[in-house]
Amino acid sequence: MTKVINFSENTMPLNFYSPEQHFEVYKKQFEASELGGIYKAIPWQKIISLLCLKRNKKGPEAIFSPHAKVALMFLKHYTNLSDRKLLDRLNSDYQFQFFCNMFIDPLHPIENYKKISEARVEIAENVNIKEFQKLLAQSWAEHLDPKIVLTDATCYESYIRYPTDAKLLWESVSWVKPKLNGLYQLVKGAVPRSKFIDISKAYQIYSKKRRKTYKQTTKIKRRLIHLLKKLCEQLSDILETLGGLENWQDSYQKRYNTIKNILVQQTELLEGKEVKNRIVSIDKEYIRPIIRGKENKRVEFGAKANVFQVSGISFVEHLSFDAFNEGTHLKNTVETAHYLFERKLDIISADKIFANNKNRTYCTTEGITTNFVPKGRPAKDEKQRKQLRKELDKERSTRMEGAFGTHKNHYSLQKVKARTKKTEILWILFGIHTSNAKLIASKIKQKELEEEEKKKQAA
Repeated sequence: MTKVINFSENTMPLNFYSPEQHFEVYKKQFEASELGGIYKAIPWQKIISLLCLKRNKKGPEAIFSPHAKVALMFLKHYTNLSDRKLLDRLNSDYQFQFFCNMFIDPLHPIENYKKISEARVEIAENVNIKEFQKLLAQSWAEHLDPKIVLTDATCYESYIRYPTDAKLLWESVSWVKPKLNGLYQLVKGAVPRSKFIDISKAYQIYSKKRRKTYKQTTKIKRRLIHLLKKLCEQLSDILETLGGLENWQDSYQKRYNTIKNILVQQTELLEGKEVKNRIVSIDKEYIRPIIRGKENKRVEFGAKANVFQVSGISFVEHLSFDAFNEGTHLKNTVETAHYLFERKLDIISADKIFANNKNRTYCTTEGITTNFVPKGRPAKDEKQRKQLRKELDKERSTRMEGAFGTHKNHYSLQKVKARTKKTEILWILFGIHTSNAKLIASKIKQKELEEEEKKKQAA
């Protein structure tokens, strides 16, 4: 029976205790919870060793231990919270503190939420996707059956506004102009004249239009390109006067070089030329348009991942911010699965794009059964093969699409909010494997229940 004690500001119940006073009581509650199951499923020490995370021997002790840094990456995706809200939850939730192997004094909570992003950057520098997944696959091997592999590709979109050429050019102009004004104030000189005010008013009028004609868009793009070119020339001149671009901050240099590349690309697009490696964001210059051909979303902006599943657990075979044809990655998928589980697979189920002649020949040579529709005359046991292909198609489409939807809706992968390329890759990796850890935890719990049931029957 649930026991509830209500108390006012002036009264305090006698049995109101902290985790520090009754450690074992809280620990048992944590171990019985879903979060405690995930904790058991994760090989902590192996991950910490792989990521080369160590406590600093010199200077003040770090707020978060190596274990806590890794734990926060899992908690981030398990809770689907921002860094600020995650820290608030960590300060107040004893289960989160058990998960991180730490106890936070309620009178002295952690206040700097940026420590979480610092931990993310540190881990992102050391993570190796292949070795990280190898470690997890070996730890979870007893709960998986690597004979059957399902594979498909998806795009994990970045958190950026929908890019248009006019927006991109205006953002570039809006960044260059204040920097130019600041440098001329530094040397106490007059800022060169430009059409910035006139064009900014014209852009505001253009941006407020619900329907923008091709003629209006081309006109504002031409004006913005001309203005950006002039501002870049003026900025280059003042920088040479002050000793060159090297005296600027690294982040400013990187942004300015990105803007100059945007100017070149947009000029070529206006002239009708084809542009490769097109930049769509001045903040994330590594993002490229990924043409997916979906009815409701023809183009996506983010990382494209070729993912395969073993017993419902997802692993990344290839992750890239550049578009690629996943149909050419079937051999790599088979080899990656063999590397992770150290045994050859028997069956692979993939989309129609994988059913090219090269993949068919490879699977036949390796003795791998596929769900590809065969060419030529039907075999004697065609009816049984057709039934197998139907089951494999159904399994792949439901499981893979379901897994992608789960990752995006429940594990912070709907829009990846990381700020750099390395942290974005780490974000995707931990989002996928947090989902996996939860599934493994449920498998472990189910196995424990079955063993208990066997013991009862034997007794």
